[in-house]
Amino acid sequence: MQNRRLGYFSIIMCAVIFSTMEIALKSVSGVFSALQITALRFLIGGMCLIPFAFHSLKKRGEKLEQQDIGFFLRQGLLCVALSMVFYQLGVQYSPASVVAVVFSSNALFTTIFAGLILKEPLGKQHFIALGLEVIAILLIVDPAHRQLDPRGIICALIGAVFFALYGVGGRRKSQKYGSITVSCGSMLVGSLILIGLILIGRIPAVSAALKGAGLSLLADVPLFQGIPSSALPALLYVGIVVSAIGYVFHMLGFENTSAREGALVFFIKPMLAPIFALIFLHEEIPPVMWAGIVLFLIGAGIAIGLIPLPGKKKE
Repeated sequence: MQNRRLGYFSIIMCAVIFSTMEIALKSVSGVFSALQITALRFLIGGMCLIPFAFHSLKKRGEKLEQQDIGFFLRQGLLCVALSMVFYQLGVQYSPASVVAVVFSSNALFTTIFAGLILKEPLGKQHFIALGLEVIAILLIVDPAHRQLDPRGIICALIGAVFFALYGVGGRRKSQKYGSITVSCGSMLVGSLILIGLILIGRIPAVSAALKGAGLSLLADVPLFQGIPSSALPALLYVGIVVSAIGYVFHMLGFENTSAREGALVFFIKPMLAPIFALIFLHEEIPPVMWAGIVLFLIGAGIAIGLIPLPGKKKE
């Protein structure tokens, strides 16, 4: 019971922290490239967690094994190099409130992947929820009346899929090594993957080839150069608070509950993130978007079992 209370507390804390993520990233949009801000924030977050990871391993009496290299490579690739880069692109192309809600669809993807990978029960309610969330996203995007860049929505959805795979894929190792260790290793490896890509993309011949192939995103990306002092508070916030503390709470929620309950983070986030975007970024939230958010929450609630289907008893 104590572990589950810690899990639910972690879920609530993670939801609040993650709901501020788009605000902080939007405030430095245009200052950093997607690869640069993602590499830096997870490098900062991972380095902050190193002493705590060693303490966690010692307390558990565990040692990392050679075979864990592949695990951390996979988790770093899924979370940092893929999910968060696509997510950052979404923030650059679309309003923070829209990206926050669309990215929260990873709660549904998590439930589906938990059924396929972890063999957690998967029923018709998950497919009903999928239909509801597709409709909800269409309402939120409102293509008939809002001039939104479709690239932002597509990038946010792709990021959500990879993030769901990251969360489900890390649950078992998190129970063995602890959430801090798994988060720390995934962040450091993922940031090193991106730093490697950045350095390769700055080789003149490679840069020219990338630009010729229409992949300017990967060419001549700065790492530490040209960062204004005004952007440092936001960088440190997303590095320490969001990437370090937030991700530890995220994995603690998975570790002490279940993959489906851990996805509650993204049941709460769609309610908080648009409000934060309204307060801090003054982004308009039209009535149709509120309708989409409500429908999104209903779909997420059905997917994770908080809202039972008619004629079906709530478990």
